[in-house]
Amino acid sequence: MKILVTGTAGFIGYHLTKKLLQRGDEVVGLDNINDYYDQNLKYARLNELGINKEDIEAELLSSSTINSTKYSNHKFIKANLEDTETINRIFQEEKFDAVCNLAAQAGVRYSLENPHAYIQSNIVGFLNILEACRNFDVKNLSFASSSSVYGLNKSQPFKTIDHTDHPVSLYAATKKSNEMMAHSYAHLYGICTTGLRFFTVYGPYGRPDMAPMLFTDAILNNREIKVFNHGDMSRDFTYIDDIVDGVIKVIDNPAKPIETSSSLNADFDKNLPLDKSTASYKIYNIGNNAPIKLMDFINTLEKAIGKEAKKNFLPMQDGDVKSTYADVSDLINDFEYKPNTILENGIKKFVKWYKEFYEIKGK
Repeated sequence: MKILVTGTAGFIGYHLTKKLLQRGDEVVGLDNINDYYDQNLKYARLNELGINKEDIEAELLSSSTINSTKYSNHKFIKANLEDTETINRIFQEEKFDAVCNLAAQAGVRYSLENPHAYIQSNIVGFLNILEACRNFDVKNLSFASSSSVYGLNKSQPFKTIDHTDHPVSLYAATKKSNEMMAHSYAHLYGICTTGLRFFTVYGPYGRPDMAPMLFTDAILNNREIKVFNHGDMSRDFTYIDDIVDGVIKVIDNPAKPIETSSSLNADFDKNLPLDKSTASYKIYNIGNNAPIKLMDFINTLEKAIGKEAKKNFLPMQDGDVKSTYADVSDLINDFEYKPNTILENGIKKFVKWYKEFYEIKGK
């Protein structure tokens, strides 16, 4: 299968691309390598895929194709999703069997500072992906949504049938918009479309703007960690390998329309459950299905590092939520998906990678 993975220099995108390549798929990776966080980490991920920084920087045109030095079935293109002309050209030339759109401007808190970046990447960019799938006959599309769409929803665990109409950040609002945009294209053009609401993902090569990396860096360098809501928070921490397994199951099994007595071209059937549609469209939660209290997470991290954290307890931050908890029963029922990495093991692997990657010795 020939697959476009956008956001391939990102955390999940890198791990997904590597797994797809190892099983024999042909993968075209796309990323703009922006400076939202340390670009050296993004280049390090790409280097693991055989895409060298020197080759990227040597190209005069940002949309040039670079072949991997490690995988004969992989090539990379540096480009922005919002560059309509380039996206269309890539789709026309490559003729993909499937697209997994993971590229986005990430981060709940950063959306308070730079909202325009979210509209360009997450709305305009996603529209370009949808239009390219329509115009170049790609019928298998999966894309990253987020647990943040649940916003002020108090019901736990979060279920895909829950209302998601009260986002508390612009980032969450753009991800909810993606879901609605995707449904309309599935309904109008028959694109088999699946959205994945990711819950807190951690592991090697993780994002430095998220708690595992932030906390580990602070602890090792004798700085305080910021503990919001005075520690009274929980997250459905999910190890990266479990996430990738779920994403691949979705790629391999495109969404199908729900058979009803009405025409499949009819409007959304109000008699169907809220997470069902007559379009070839599906939304899944993808998480660990077992929330971890923030203080328990910190304690586990301290044990793996072998050092106690200096804690600065702070109030809840704007745009944040107290708890996330994924109901992944649909993934389990449809694909026998079940994450099996316990926190202690996942954190040990993460800390081992961190110390090796950043050459931490004697701390």
